[in-house]
Amino acid sequence: MKDNYRKNCYKKILNATAVYDLAIKSPTQFAPKLSAKLKNEIFIKREDLQPVFSFKLRGAYNKISKISKPEHIVAASAGNHAQGVAMTCKKLKINSSIVMPSTTPSIKVNAVKKLGAKVILFGDTYDEAYQYATKYSQKNNYNFVHPYDDIDVIAGQGTIGIELLDQLKEHPDYVFIPVGGGGLLAGISVYLKEVNPKIKIIAVEASDSACFNLAYKKGKPTSLNHVGIFADGVAVKKIGSKTFKLTKDIVDYSLTVSTDEICSAIKDLYDETRVIAEPAGALSLAGVKKFLMNHNIQGKKIATILCGANMNFDRLRHVAERADIGESSEIILGVTIDEKPGSFKRFCSIIGKRSITEFNYRYASDNNAQVFVGIKTTKGEQERKDIILRLKQAKYKCHDLTDNEMAKTHIRYMVGGTSNDTKDERIYRFMFPEKPGELLNFLNAIGSTWNISLFHYRNHGADFGRVLIGLQAKESELGSLERHFNTLKYEFHNETCNIAYRQFLK
Repeated sequence: MKDNYRKNCYKKILNATAVYDLAIKSPTQFAPKLSAKLKNEIFIKREDLQPVFSFKLRGAYNKISKISKPEHIVAASAGNHAQGVAMTCKKLKINSSIVMPSTTPSIKVNAVKKLGAKVILFGDTYDEAYQYATKYSQKNNYNFVHPYDDIDVIAGQGTIGIELLDQLKEHPDYVFIPVGGGGLLAGISVYLKEVNPKIKIIAVEASDSACFNLAYKKGKPTSLNHVGIFADGVAVKKIGSKTFKLTKDIVDYSLTVSTDEICSAIKDLYDETRVIAEPAGALSLAGVKKFLMNHNIQGKKIATILCGANMNFDRLRHVAERADIGESSEIILGVTIDEKPGSFKRFCSIIGKRSITEFNYRYASDNNAQVFVGIKTTKGEQERKDIILRLKQAKYKCHDLTDNEMAKTHIRYMVGGTSNDTKDERIYRFMFPEKPGELLNFLNAIGSTWNISLFHYRNHGADFGRVLIGLQAKESELGSLERHFNTLKYEFHNETCNIAYRQFLK
């Protein structure tokens, strides 16, 4: 039965030629720099060159062109599917309404409006927008076009697989496919496995929105408790039922990548193509780099999908800051040094002739000083270990903060001394939707029961604001404090025991 379902999808992919009324046959580009760096032949399928800078146009057009005399099309999307539907409806002269989360980057909202669609901003997440859109379409008897869990949408995305094999002289050994709801994964993998079952399909997801990876392990679609939205194009809480049915037995491996690894891949793609990929667009390459390193693979032919390039310019600051860590070319350390003449010089001599990317210090006491330092590296993980070992051998107290999210997002911008007068301080890290007035909403939601002793907020162009807050609460009040937090709609983490806080702010 499953094979028949996939064969039906395969036939629909072969018949999805209508996509070329609007979409282009995107080139598959050999990447010489990446190939030399990764010791494999790397090819990039350039879906960023589509008219809406994303592959989503394919599925949207294939679906809508098959609807008989539609009066009005409704869709829910964080951006790329929205643009695909809007451009399709403009081409076919159909009215359209797109429900988008209020956190959607302005570049995507404005692009949809320019294509003539009515934009409805609702909710903070895709799931909230989706629920509103389905009710809106049912109430008005409009056609709803799902962004991924629809067989005709999946078939449209599958045309990428046809082009990929046509454009390569030999079939690839591995194809790395980014995953959100699974439409792209289903379309490409169904086609490739039908033509050549030996091709290895690797599904790649952001580690904080890995709904396919969870389903892959559990054997069925399962909702995530929280969805990170740095890679907003793949921020989906639950894999599609149709997409998972098509893919669960033919995907060879599922892996996840961190925000830092995605940022590193964005930089790599820019160096190779001079194109700035959106985070979801860089997922595929981030997966390649991680997989090849972990499995020591060389000399293979590898295809990646650059699936989108709808990037807000404001987000580049955050990407640039995190790319070096994702590339393992920068380490972040918290080091305790003696507070006496010559101590800086001795510390720097141990670091050696390496570039210092950041050095934060403030006098704390007559005995010692806490230094937050970033160091440029060229030899990856081993050099990181060597530097830390040299510092410890020299009797320095040293903490590796390279993978400490609070340190990278907040502490590095707050280093300035500790507070000896603050009692019963509890530290929490929050995330909330980045939109006008939401910081005030956040503070109102926190309330005034507990005194705020520390606060750091920084807008770096992402869809969610990130706050580090210190509240004074006695041990007996902790239960009521966290019960209060759990009534709020915000994701939070208790960071009171985080070593970065204790070293620099406690």
